[in-house]
Parts: sequence; structure tokens; C-alpha cells
Amino acid sequence: MPAQSSPPITVPPRIKRLRAGVRPPGDAAGLGAEERRHDERFEGADLSHADLADITFERCDLVGVSLHQADLRAATFSESRLERIDAPVLSAPRSVWHDVVLDGSRIGSAELYESAWRSVELVDCKLGYVNLRGATVRDLRLTRCTVDELDLTNAQATRVAFEDTTVDHIVLASARLVHVDLRGAALRRITSIERLAGATVSPAQLVDLAPLFAAELGIRVED
Repeated sequence: MPAQSSPPITVPPRIKRLRAGVRPPGDAAGLGAEERRHDERFEGADLSHADLADITFERCDLVGVSLHQADLRAATFSESRLERIDAPVLSAPRSVWHDVVLDGSRIGSAELYESAWRSVELVDCKLGYVNLRGATVRDLRLTRCTVDELDLTNAQATRVAFEDTTVDHIVLASARLVHVDLRGAALRRITSIERLAGATVSPAQLVDLAPLFAAELGIRVED
């Protein structure tokens, strides 16, 4: 008889460690669309409603910055740390996030549709509605976060993990999941539960999800 292959093991996100360093303060007042900023630190700036479309932050620190309704369309954040960001509305569709840490931030509605994420870590963040429709998400970890709604409609998510994180509602319509580890997530509601193929759950979560699977399959459960 042929040897049985070992069951596949969930692959964790590959998160790149950011290089430590002291960066000189940048001139936040001079920030504008299509600019490129390198190795600068922006602290305590109010960039609400600013036109920052297609801007690039490379190896930058943004600390205590307000980005409420700033136009971050097609912006790029690379090898950068964003800490204590305040944005009741974050407008960054088609943006690029590579090797980024978002820490201790509060974001209400995050419009991030059709964005590209690679090696991103969210830590101690409070997020409302996160719109990742049509996004490509690769190597993402959420730690000690709360999320009201995570919309992955038509998104491609690869190597995503949740640690000690609560997600009230996750939407998976037409999503494609590969090595998405939900074992560290407290899930309250799932839309399009049939798209969970490619995800990993714990035995306890599987029991909790049983009523949703039964409803999806049209199974009536009676005593």
C-alpha cells in the first residue's frame, strides 16, 4: 500500500522584523500628493482631510497622527511603523502596505478595498468596519485587536493569523483563503461560511460554528 502523506500544517504569517533606528523629524506641513518620504518621523501631526494620494512613506514612523478622511488613495507604506493612529474614517483604497506595523491605533471605517498587503502586523488596535474587498493580503497577523466587521469579499488572503483577537462579523463572499488561522479569533458571525475552505479552526470553534454549517447545508436540528 502507498504510504499515507502527513496532513497539511497551517503555515504562519511570515512577518519581517522592522529595523530599529532613530529617525529625524519630518515636516508634516509639507506633505502632499505623490511625494516620497524616506527615513523620517512624523509625530502628533493632524493630517485630517489632507490630499496624500499616491504618497510614499518608506522607513518612516508615524506616531500619534490623525488621518481622518485624508485622501490616501494608492498610498504606499513600506518598512514603516504607524503608532497611535487616529482615523474615524481611513480612506486608502488601492494602497500598498509592505513590512508595516500598526500599533495601538483606533480606526472607525477603513476603506482599503483593492489594496495590497504583505508582511503586516496589527497590534492592540480597535477597528470598526475594515473594507478589504478585492484586496490581496499575504502574511498578516492581528494580535489583541477588536474588529467590528472584516469584509474580505472577493479578497485573496494567504497566511493570515489572529491572536487573542475578537471579530464580530467576517464576510467571506467569493474570498479565497490559504493558511488562514482563525484559532486565535473569537468569531461571532460569518457571512458566506462556505468560503472557509483554506482556513484553520480549533475543535471548540468547530462546535460553535456547527449551527452556521447546519443552516448553510439546510440541516434541521431537533431534539
